[in-house]
Amino acid sequence: MRRVLRAPLTLLLVALAAFPAAAAPAGHTATRVARDVRAHEEARARVEDLREADAPPGEVRDAERHRRDVRSRLWDLLWAVERALVDPVAVDPAGRAGHCPLGPRSTPAPALAPFPVLGEGTAWTVPTTGYRLTAGYAERGRRWKHRHTGQDFAVGSGTPVRAVGPGTVRVTTCGDGFGNQVLVRHRDGYFTQYAHLSRIDVRKGQKVRAGQLLGLSGATGNVTGPHLHFEVRITPYIGSAVPPLPWLARKGVHPEQ
Repeated sequence: MRRVLRAPLTLLLVALAAFPAAAAPAGHTATRVARDVRAHEEARARVEDLREADAPPGEVRDAERHRRDVRSRLWDLLWAVERALVDPVAVDPAGRAGHCPLGPRSTPAPALAPFPVLGEGTAWTVPTTGYRLTAGYAERGRRWKHRHTGQDFAVGSGTPVRAVGPGTVRVTTCGDGFGNQVLVRHRDGYFTQYAHLSRIDVRKGQKVRAGQLLGLSGATGNVTGPHLHFEVRITPYIGSAVPPLPWLARKGVHPEQ
């Protein structure tokens, strides 16, 4: 879903001050992004409500078309911002330029007996084990410029980090505030991010199953200690995050507090 920069947007981006890769866009851009994130989630809920109510197919299609239009607008804006800032997710999604620490390519995981919840035909799971939930979504803290955009799982370095559900690896990169990271696109169109890894065990374009090894936890990027930063996004880009625990709950997964 590549987009071409339009002249007015290019001028807007030139005027933006540089900000850390782990921070959200500022000023007018941040307002637009926040508006579109809310509009997308409202549109998604509308589509789900119509399907549950067995609404006429045409009405469901119109609602889904609206949702996709909102996401497309958000995608265009954030992709342009990250390209202008030379963010690795936008300009080096395979991590080649950053020489990311790649481990052996992982293989599909076996059936997930501890988490027999079905979602899209396949079990979903938590992203790691032996964790303690620490910084949550929208919390304030000294380590991020704005509100926290994901859920932190406190684990020791070297703990396996796994895909929460089936999808395709979209990004395996490094070099920004998130350190070594993986982004997986799922069948419902959302992306999950796994950041601060010490090692990456998948490659861009690789299909993964729920529970498949993505890498090992670590303390790369802007951190004070080892942990997994888990995030759910509407697009691959910073600024499109949504609350991760409610998203997991819709898949039947409820991380222990």
